[in-house]
Amino acid sequence: MGPVVIEVEGLGKSYRLGSIGSGTIADELRRGWARLRGRPDPDAPVDTASPGRAQGKVFHALSGVSFQLREGEVLGIIGRNGAGKSTLLKLLSRITAPSEGFIRMKGRVASLLEVGTGFHPDLTGRENIYLNGAILGMHRREIDAKLGEIITFSGIEHHIDTPVKRYSSGMKVRLGFAVAAHLEPEILIVDEVLAVGDAEFQRKCLGKMKDVSTSGRTILFVSHNMTAVLSLCTRVVWIDGGRVAADGPPEEVVATYLGSYAQGGDEVAWAPGEGPGSDLVRLTHAAVVPQEAGAPLAMRSAFAIRIGLENRGVHDDDLNIGLRVVNDHDLVLFASTQADNGTDRPPVPHGRFEVECLIPGDLMNEGSYHVVVTAFRGAKLHFMTERVLSFTVHAGERRGAWFGKQAGLIRPRLSWRTHAMEPRA
Repeated sequence: MGPVVIEVEGLGKSYRLGSIGSGTIADELRRGWARLRGRPDPDAPVDTASPGRAQGKVFHALSGVSFQLREGEVLGIIGRNGAGKSTLLKLLSRITAPSEGFIRMKGRVASLLEVGTGFHPDLTGRENIYLNGAILGMHRREIDAKLGEIITFSGIEHHIDTPVKRYSSGMKVRLGFAVAAHLEPEILIVDEVLAVGDAEFQRKCLGKMKDVSTSGRTILFVSHNMTAVLSLCTRVVWIDGGRVAADGPPEEVVATYLGSYAQGGDEVAWAPGEGPGSDLVRLTHAAVVPQEAGAPLAMRSAFAIRIGLENRGVHDDDLNIGLRVVNDHDLVLFASTQADNGTDRPPVPHGRFEVECLIPGDLMNEGSYHVVVTAFRGAKLHFMTERVLSFTVHAGERRGAWFGKQAGLIRPRLSWRTHAMEPRA
């Protein structure tokens, strides 16, 4: 391992809810004088004094975050929306200052945090390449040497001399990543922004980041795509509620993080009105039911997924209940809805009811899985829950000398035939 290039110690970032800087000293003096006299803030937004508002309360976006990152490491940062991941990257990129703690960084930093970040909208794509290079401290001849490669990688050659304000979000992301990755920063910081690009460009980006990491440069990568995190990162930090919940090998941290999504085990129930769903339809209970009561789920065994719901307000026949089965890497193995039965789908009754999906044996590979419940109304998604169930499929009876896990997301039992052939003349 190389030397430490990023050191974060006791990092915290707090915001006072409802407080906005006025912009001038005179405005601040006027607001202070009003507070001393017990009068309302003259610059406060309308209705900020309404009951229930969080005016003046302190929100801790990050608290006590500490870690070190060495040269050549690829650090994945994962967590739920609002956990503090983007705030951490903005602090590392020096876009905002920490409220407490310190950051020490060694090397040139390039960041790609939001669509269009760092671009001047009135300049062309080509001019913005030179502008970003200058911000990174590069000489013009260095940028000239990389210009053709950047433009080719971005795939927007025909629009490179068009002002950036006329670019789509996907074009901005393409150009932004191409600039950040090719201008050879010692530290590359990439947020979830890559999700805006198409599948082909995402593959190119991941390949480029692997090349960057093998050249000894350091990468911080925020993503909700666990497959990308596992394939790219050498280490993962899980941020939860503004704090470091786990820090370690990718497989271990990702498995722990995804496991935290499950609201229950293979059986779960909710109090009336508290289940996932909407005000019209809510879940009441859910369970994974083996074919043989009490038996563990084996690859060859069939089982059922039962979902209990309460219909409080859907009066049409368009509600279509479904499910998705995902693995620990957040990959969808399969999805199914009641509409798969065609015209056999009965209308959803009012009050409490239960639906059941039968999963055949000899379909799923061994491993841990989770169930996401969906409800469609007409052709639109009505609601989708987080993982409400977790279950494990075991290998069952083994034969032969191979005791490892068979490759593949699923493991169907397929028919094989052998035909004798006449020898060639």
